[in-house]
Amino acid sequence: MAIVELKVPSPGESITEVIIARWVKQTGDVVEKDEVLAEIDSDKATLTLNAEESGKIELLAAEGDTVKVGQVVLKIDTSFKPEAKKEAPKAEVKVEAKKEEKVAVQQETAPVKTSSQSYATGTPSPAAAKIMAENNIASNQLNGSGKDGRITKQDVLAALSNGLPSAVKALSNSWQGNRDKERVKMTSLRKVVAKRLVAVKNETAMLTTFNEVDMSEIYSIRAKYKDKFKEVYGTNVGFMSFFTKAVTEALFHYPAVNGMIDGDEIVYSKYCDIGIAVSAPKGLMVPVLRNAELMSLAEIEMGIKGLAIKARDGKLGIPDMEGGTFTITNGGVFGSMMSTPIINPPQSAILGMHNVVDRPMAVNGQVVIRPMMYVALSYDHRIIDGKESVGFLVKVKEMLENPSRMLFGGKNPEEILLGL
Repeated sequence: MAIVELKVPSPGESITEVIIARWVKQTGDVVEKDEVLAEIDSDKATLTLNAEESGKIELLAAEGDTVKVGQVVLKIDTSFKPEAKKEAPKAEVKVEAKKEEKVAVQQETAPVKTSSQSYATGTPSPAAAKIMAENNIASNQLNGSGKDGRITKQDVLAALSNGLPSAVKALSNSWQGNRDKERVKMTSLRKVVAKRLVAVKNETAMLTTFNEVDMSEIYSIRAKYKDKFKEVYGTNVGFMSFFTKAVTEALFHYPAVNGMIDGDEIVYSKYCDIGIAVSAPKGLMVPVLRNAELMSLAEIEMGIKGLAIKARDGKLGIPDMEGGTFTITNGGVFGSMMSTPIINPPQSAILGMHNVVDRPMAVNGQVVIRPMMYVALSYDHRIIDGKESVGFLVKVKEMLENPSRMLFGGKNPEEILLGL
């Protein structure tokens, strides 16, 4: 008998403990090599624990236990092998038997005739049943006035007008009126997020500046080229790629927004690793798009899509989220009109996008309806001055309202032609 011990792998540097979030398999199960056995929560991500060999497993830790990196949490007895999947034998059935079986089934499924009284008593008509379902009313709460006690539409409407208790309760709100409580242990990831957010508020001089963007040009480009873009690249063109491109260009002109404090020094990054905040089953995650300043819109769009899929499937690893020089978060997908996003340390700034709303705007002395979005830049005032923060946000606004600027270093084609 050969026993293989499975140890907790290291999720990343500086992490010494993890939590067994969920066992996918249980003691006594026979598993195959590389099969997922458990989910492990670390300070930075959720990882999976896979079988190194095939065999029968024995769990040495329970769900919710905090275990050390390198600790043995499972044993595999390799003398047990998974059973080979057997193909179902093809049954040979005589024609006569099939005919007899068919007749038997027909006899068993034949409807049983009952008297009209037993069928109709307390039975709602189709119209009545629809209203009862919408208002959470049971048949035993009503007295049918139809033939043989059948519940009619008028019976249901009359009950509602008279204030049927259950109907009134169902229509009031979603609460059930009890006073129960539920306690759920915080995950390691949630604990770390909570500590970091409080630290940001306490350790940085965080301010937020706002502006608004006319999204008309972006809308026009998407409407004109969305079908061809999807045909060529296999994905839709969204707002995030335009914002990411505009941010990388604006960071070139305002390098302090792309910097961070390290002790007594300021580190200015000569590249743009953009963190994209995405909603995942385990909470908010911020995977990083590396060297976004060198990417085309299509490359940015496909990169963001790939990271979002990995976040949704719980496959983001530590390398996907390490680093990052600037972060973009889009609360608009949830309907947010305006917010003050919190900096993702050790970065010095974060851009918040919001929902697009048609609003009346004054354009050339005329009131016109335009799709407008509020944008917010939260920044660390210790490294970024007000002039730089406002200038950065204005530069992002200018390029989004005139997307051709993104191709010419933030300038108009005419300015390039004139050498300005």
